[in-house]
Amino acid sequence: MNPLSVRGQAALSRGWVVVLAFFAFLLGLGYGFYVLWHNAPSLPLRPASALVEGPPLRGSLEAADGTPLVFSTPEETRLYPLGLSATQLIGFGERSSGKGLSGLELDLEKLLSEGHSLRLTIDPQTQAIAEQALWRGLEAAQADWGTVVVMESKTGRLLAVANGPAFDPTAPRRSSQQDPSWRNHAFAYALEPGSTIKPLTAAVLLEENMARLDTRVYAPMSRRIAGWTINDVVKHPETLTLSEVLKFSSNVGITTLAERIPRETLYSFFKKMHFMDKELLPPLSYQPRIAVQVAAPQVRPVHRWGPAEYANATFGQGFLITPLHLAAAYNILAGDGVYRQPILFEGNTSQSAAVFRPQVARDIRKALTEGIAEKARLPGYVLGGKTGTAQVVVNGRYSQSVYAALFAGFIPANAPRVTVVVTLFHPKGERIHGSQVAAPIYREIAARLLALWGVPPQLDNSSSKGKLVKR
Repeated sequence: MNPLSVRGQAALSRGWVVVLAFFAFLLGLGYGFYVLWHNAPSLPLRPASALVEGPPLRGSLEAADGTPLVFSTPEETRLYPLGLSATQLIGFGERSSGKGLSGLELDLEKLLSEGHSLRLTIDPQTQAIAEQALWRGLEAAQADWGTVVVMESKTGRLLAVANGPAFDPTAPRRSSQQDPSWRNHAFAYALEPGSTIKPLTAAVLLEENMARLDTRVYAPMSRRIAGWTINDVVKHPETLTLSEVLKFSSNVGITTLAERIPRETLYSFFKKMHFMDKELLPPLSYQPRIAVQVAAPQVRPVHRWGPAEYANATFGQGFLITPLHLAAAYNILAGDGVYRQPILFEGNTSQSAAVFRPQVARDIRKALTEGIAEKARLPGYVLGGKTGTAQVVVNGRYSQSVYAALFAGFIPANAPRVTVVVTLFHPKGERIHGSQVAAPIYREIAARLLALWGVPPQLDNSSSKGKLVKR
């Protein structure tokens, strides 16, 4: 047989094999499409929009430097990168939906649920310093709870809003009556400020030219006003200057001097200090208007101030304000007499207004530096502030066992960078006064902030021992 003919038949056979294989492939492919089409009705159907879109991821909150404070994962898990820090301020939401139930999570629910993120003025380092000092002080004082507000003096920015005991928002929650740790006490709890108000009353006296720091007043250990007895706690001479009235925290001395001004005058200054404002923080610039909730102060109208009520008001009794209100008022003294609205969100503007002459604020700071509590002193630095110990009303009467201990002051006092307010509720044991339990917390915060800022103590070079002195 011709070899060429044999090779031609073989090639023809291979061609038919290729053609048959191609048709078999097409039949298999067609059968596969048929099976998919046949089974398609049994598969779940999703609208096309659900494949490309979903509800927005819940917005996050950041610290001033961009550090995330809380954010959500795609699985809708809410995470707190700084652990227990600032958790009471941030708040928490429902486990399933994430809807805000407390703190900023509640106040900002509309914005956060729409995916908006916000940056706070909180400084993570200052926040950590305030919290660590507070938590140690709370444990030492065996107090129910406490709070610290750190406010930047020149701007009104809140650098720290610390609360204790520490709160884990991912743990099982109890009611606030059973567990007060989850509440932002700095904003949510109004209490009597006690003797921390005396320097503000003294500033009104100086502003109205009714006294100077060296003005002397007869101040026995007690006096009667409208059938009520007002007592002093710290033993002191019978005659005091206004500076000494603040140093010895004399109720008798401040009430006697305050009689030089009409009660309407003090009340008007309370208004200038915003002691009647519920919305103390400026609202966010969104529509509808959104504001962070602050507990409403409780101050009697001036027509209900009789002689006893007026006397009580001059030393911080008979009305309620939050620690945030107190910090904003003390910041007037830090800011040379100018009130600056506290702000919590970057981009907000702090409204300001003059309340006292600059020299009045400086004079009061000078008195608070010279008379500062021993446990608030820090060798080598100028610190100043005022203690307070306020009885708490329980069942309609002032308790003989439940007190709030406070300290309000400046760091440093001669040129304040921040204003600090410390509050401890119901300290227990023998040490319950602001000078004993709140002042040391302020001192620790001051020491660590001054170190953070790189401010060295001043040495007395006249001494070979390099003795530390106040600047």
